[in-house]
Amino acid sequence: MFSLISTAPSNTRISKSPAISPFLGYNSNAISLRSGRIKIHANSNGFEAPTIEQREEEKEPTIEPKPSSSTPAPSVDKDIKKVVQKTAATFAPRASTATKNPAVPGTALYTVFEVQGYASMLLGGVLSFNLLFPSNEPDIWRLMGMWSIWMFTIPSLRARDCSKNEKEALNYLFLLIPLLNVLIPFFWKSFSVVWSADTIAFFLMYAWKLGWLQKAD
Repeated sequence: MFSLISTAPSNTRISKSPAISPFLGYNSNAISLRSGRIKIHANSNGFEAPTIEQREEEKEPTIEPKPSSSTPAPSVDKDIKKVVQKTAATFAPRASTATKNPAVPGTALYTVFEVQGYASMLLGGVLSFNLLFPSNEPDIWRLMGMWSIWMFTIPSLRARDCSKNEKEALNYLFLLIPLLNVLIPFFWKSFSVVWSADTIAFFLMYAWKLGWLQKAD
């Protein structure tokens, strides 16, 4: 009999088990050292070269990600446009439409509405700055001047058969100007300041929706 002495690391498991080899037959003194796996066989004829069998790693089942079925969320801009358009069409005196509107570009009615809109804006500025019917106290004339853009300018311009972008600008202004007229007096009690803020908002909205700045570039 042969004795086999081997020094194995701490994580090496030594097990004695009978091994069957298709070439060598039955070996009673087979010792298998597993750290990889390593098998050393001994028989009556002598030692044979150690054979190394690498342990096959168990393949874990891979989970393929499922294709995303989420639909793209609607853009916020479209939602805001829908709300603004619906609100303006409900509460505004009249909304411009592409059909059944006689105030088409080039007609006298179109020009009348346009002149009326900008003339009311100018007259509102004169009243709010206390140039016409001057008074030392807040009165109805200065109040009407402050609200002139919302009461006269926007309805007159919306009555025309205007383009889609201009109609969107007027719809936004129809909701924005009342907010300005209510909030600004909390910080600055001045009719002229409110009218000036409305006028600036009017032209900024037109510049944004009609692309005036892009055309200028």
